Amino acid sequence: MKRALIIILDSVGIGHAPDADAFGDEGANTVGHIREVVPGFTTPHLDRAGLRAAEALAAGDTATPAPFPSWSWGCLTEISAGKDTTTGHWEIAGAPVLEPFSVFNRFPDALVKEMEEASGVQFIGNYAESGTVILEQLGAEHLRTGSPILYTSADSVIQIAAHEAIIPVEELYQICKACRVIADRERIGRVIARPFTGEAGSFKRTKNRHDFSLKPPRTVLNELTEAGVKTIGVGKISDIFAGSGIQESHPTADNEEGCGTIIRLLDRDWNSPELIFANLVDFDSLYGHRRDPEGYAAALQAFDEWLPQLEDRITDDLLVIITADHGNDPTWSGTDHTREKVPLFVRKPGPPEALGSRKSYSDVAATVAEWFSLKQSDKTGNSFCK
Repeated sequence: MKRALIIILDSVGIGHAPDADAFGDEGANTVGHIREVVPGFTTPHLDRAGLRAAEALAAGDTATPAPFPSWSWGCLTEISAGKDTTTGHWEIAGAPVLEPFSVFNRFPDALVKEMEEASGVQFIGNYAESGTVILEQLGAEHLRTGSPILYTSADSVIQIAAHEAIIPVEELYQICKACRVIADRERIGRVIARPFTGEAGSFKRTKNRHDFSLKPPRTVLNELTEAGVKTIGVGKISDIFAGSGIQESHPTADNEEGCGTIIRLLDRDWNSPELIFANLVDFDSLYGHRRDPEGYAAALQAFDEWLPQLEDRITDDLLVIITADHGNDPTWSGTDHTREKVPLFVRKPGPPEALGSRKSYSDVAATVAEWFSLKQSDKTGNSFCK
């Protein structure tokens, strides 16, 4: 029996994509700029696996690296019309988003009214802003009025924030579910519940965030489950796919819990083929959007220190793929994702090899399908698992 593990280092980009100028991101480089601005930043295990080689490849350097990486390595380029969590993960699962999702600087009054009628609340806010900044701007008003805060970003997203003492978490989830029905019609990728606590001047978002996503088209996850392969989501994977194709879910509070869950799942007894699909979100949510290079560097170093634990558990019946879903350069202007190539590290039977610069994230789905001897009904990528 075979197993596969996909780990998404959320937002860990390695240099602007060929079409980055169309997104205002030409010159963005998440890892490269962290190397430049954070003294003492080192990732020896990732570099040994192929991170520096992948960075060079993303910049156009095709020379054979020395020493040769210990993992098969390369980089991925996104073809989806977007640079957010949903488009990245769906493409990784074999369903590129070629028609852009709807995005807004503010939601039309008629749409807001419809969401208010559906959810039974009145919103304040309704503009694009960083999640932490909008709490500073509107948190006190929310406490005074009891009205949830409605905001968005450059992504296709409706975000709704509420203090847990004013609107309990489950009630906030119900508000988001009501808005999700409208968001489906408007082709908005996610409705995100953003609970927070604290007092004016010291508000803090909690770990009770929940993403209510548009249901994806058919992905390799659906095909795997139909073929008898157990699919397990770690972190926000089940949310991203609206539960479609995910049979077992393990939500996590942070990267540390995510890495611990991965080890626990690998160490437990198993009696059927299975895919573990994990998202480590701290890079993006805590450090990329907040433009915190030092925090981002520390999170990468923590993952680097954990990597040997994973390597100790890799056998010939386990395919491991580590990659990312987009960039989020913490030195870049604004607070949005950046359109970047992403690293690709693969451990599979046989010696490590150069996988090159891949043309689509969907190569991951094609590889997983081939690993489990699955004939994809609608193949969009090319396997690197020969």
